[in-house]
Order: sequence, then structure tokens, then C-alpha cells
Amino acid sequence: MATTTQEKEVTHEFRFFRVYKDGTVELLRPPPTIIPPFDDPATGLRTKDAVITTNPPISARLFLPKTTNPSNIKLPVFLFFHGSGFCARSAYTPEYHNHVATIANEANVFAVSVEYAKFPARPLPACYHDAWSSLRWVLSHAGGAGPEPWLNEHADFQRVLIAGNSAGGNLTHWVVSQVGKIGLPSGVTIDGAILVHPFFGGIGDDSQWLYMCPENEGPEDPRLKPAAEDLKVLGCKRVLVCVGEKDPLLVAGENYVEALKKSGWNGSVELVVNLGLGHCNHVYKPDEDNAREVLRKIASFINNQE
Repeated sequence: MATTTQEKEVTHEFRFFRVYKDGTVELLRPPPTIIPPFDDPATGLRTKDAVITTNPPISARLFLPKTTNPSNIKLPVFLFFHGSGFCARSAYTPEYHNHVATIANEANVFAVSVEYAKFPARPLPACYHDAWSSLRWVLSHAGGAGPEPWLNEHADFQRVLIAGNSAGGNLTHWVVSQVGKIGLPSGVTIDGAILVHPFFGGIGDDSQWLYMCPENEGPEDPRLKPAAEDLKVLGCKRVLVCVGEKDPLLVAGENYVEALKKSGWNGSVELVVNLGLGHCNHVYKPDEDNAREVLRKIASFINNQE
């Protein structure tokens, strides 16, 4: 007779998943609901999915807003990493499709929302490698001869922004720090980074992240807790960090800004407190007034309208 998960011995219990003695991992969030790309006749926004690599499997949803003069106008590029604990949700869920679509429309940007590795199918640090690979794929179009025509035709590679919320904010920091260490192709500029309600370690129990990343370097792992030497060389000009007033991770974002200021980095950083908001409510409850304010702030930062 088969053994049910209720009968098996639990060895680890985390917020997002539990682990059984036989090694089975049970996710505590339902599987994400996936929607296909579609064009929005109300706004003129067009979307489609693109394969970044097949091995490992990385893909992205592309968002192209309507423009009055498509043959001449180049749009800023908005590379986005969604959140949810490195193990849940998807770039293709309704809430993240709608979130990125709204940003693309309001800020008039070409958005690339990445479907990266999730635990347990591909444990950390696979998602970090995927995030870096996605940036390299986007920038491979800078000369106009990349594999995706939309990027060749519509992207302004002098205005690239990298962004993410929650776990995606963590990935954003890591990618921008790699840019600072490794450099960029000629003709490319990372104008800014946007970290919304980001996850970082050092403010509580980090055991879930450490379990998901078997190759971890302990609680001071620079992917978990940004290191001063990484902050000092961030490869962008500007950083926006948004924290939710009612978010348990508020301190993580505040600590990040404080550490960035102390690191000697020569860019500009802005901290915004989203009043009344819990963790990532701007994604999951986008019609609330305070949630709309987050989107307006992101759009104004992208277009440097501070």
C-alpha cells in the first residue's frame, strides 16, 4: 500500500515547503495558474513568449507597448524577475503578466519578464545563473542581430533597467553586482535597478534559503546577504528600493540601502516606504490606491522624472 505524505516523517518544515525523510519535497503553495501571451486591444500592448535557452530551460514573456511611430522610437528595456520564495509562482501567472503589462504601458518600456529556475526542480543557485543568462541574452541584441526581432527593432540598450520584487529583488541585486564585476558589451548601459520589497538574509531565520541552496557559503553568503565589495561595484547608475510599511521584510530593504550608502558606491539610491502595504500587495492587490502609487513610482523612476 502506498504511503501518503500525511504518513511520512517530516524532517524540515519551512514557510514555502516541507521535506520528508525520504527526500520528497512538498510545496505548500498551489501550482501556478499559467496564462498564454495575448495582445490587448484596449491598450495596444502586444505580448509573446521567447526561449532564452533550452538547456537549461529559460524563457521570458515580452511586452511591447503601442507606440505612435514604431519605426523610429527605441524603448527602454525593463528586465524583470518575479518573486515568491525562489520556489513558487511564474512569470506567466495572471498577476505577474498584468503587473509587468501595467509597467510596460505606464512607463512606455519594452519589458522582459523572466521564467527562471524554481526549487526543488532546479535548486539554487540555478536561478542566479538563469538571471545572469537572461541579461546576456537580452544584451546579445544590442548590435541589432540577436535572435528576437522585437528586441532588435525596439530596444534602446543605452537605457536598460533591471528590476524584481521579493526574491526577484534579490536576483536583481546579484545580477547588477555581476555587471559591476564582469562588465558589459560596448553600446550598453544599465541605467538603473529597482528592488521592490526585496528579500535578503540577516533579519531572521534564513534556514529555508540555505536549504534550497546546497552550495551555500553559510549565513554570510553574498547572494543571501549582500557583501560590501559587491555593493561597492554595482553596475548601474541609480537604484530605487521600495519597502512595504507592513511588510516583515521592510528591514531587509532598509538594511540594503544603508549598506549600499556605506559601501562607497558612486551611484544614487532612493528608499521609498509604501505606506499601508504588506509584502508585494502591489502585485496581488493592484487596484488599491497605495498599490497604484508603487506603479507610478516605478514608472517615474524608469523615465527619470524624480
